[in-house]
Amino acid sequence: MVATSLRHPDDQYSLAPLPWPLSIQNYADAAAQTDVIRLLFNTFAVATGSTVAQLLIALLAAYAFAMFDFPFKRVLYLGFVGTWLVPFQVTMLPNYVLLQQLGLLNTLAGVVMPTLCSALAVLMLRQHMDSFPKELVAAAEMDGRSSWSILWRVVVPNLRPALAALGLLLFINAWNEYFWPAVVLQRTSSVVQLGLRSFMTAEGTNWGAMMALAGMTCLPVFVLYLALQRHIVNAFVRSGLK
Repeated sequence: MVATSLRHPDDQYSLAPLPWPLSIQNYADAAAQTDVIRLLFNTFAVATGSTVAQLLIALLAAYAFAMFDFPFKRVLYLGFVGTWLVPFQVTMLPNYVLLQQLGLLNTLAGVVMPTLCSALAVLMLRQHMDSFPKELVAAAEMDGRSSWSILWRVVVPNLRPALAALGLLLFINAWNEYFWPAVVLQRTSSVVQLGLRSFMTAEGTNWGAMMALAGMTCLPVFVLYLALQRHIVNAFVRSGLK
């Protein structure tokens, strides 16, 4: 990807492993053909909104399943996780009709709304909370703290590595999503995945400019990983500890 983006447009089909002479013409063409800043900002807004909502809902649901006892708890949990097995294509049409009735087609909010809850996130956080020392929760209850206070002041600070790893996974999934934004946004190129498609025309594909935009698209995720790397490593290290 990087090598192709740095080749001269006339050499985009070259098989040489290293581009030479180096050229930034593809980046200039990508910036001229698309509004790179707007594409990156819209995609970041969609991915961030989806990730934050999924983490928040997953935290509340996982805390309830792990810490509370209520009737049909196991059945409800299995039913909740079972929704993870339902392909998105099955719910796509009802979601589309609902967005049409709400007037949210061709909007970024319409892209985010059906992704507000993730059964995978609930499943992963519930596993981490099951291994959380119940003595700490009992001590906080004896100290007079409410369930809401225990969640945010006792449990969440100890789940930072897991939340960082899960948040990065959810963010990447939302960032790379193509199918649903293409359905909701229709012909508009409002996110980077649809912007990449604009380089594929009936006359041919501008691979150099496409790879240049793809390279710029990878940078935010790479920077986010670098920022969360320590927490992610801790999540993998602690996942094998009792």
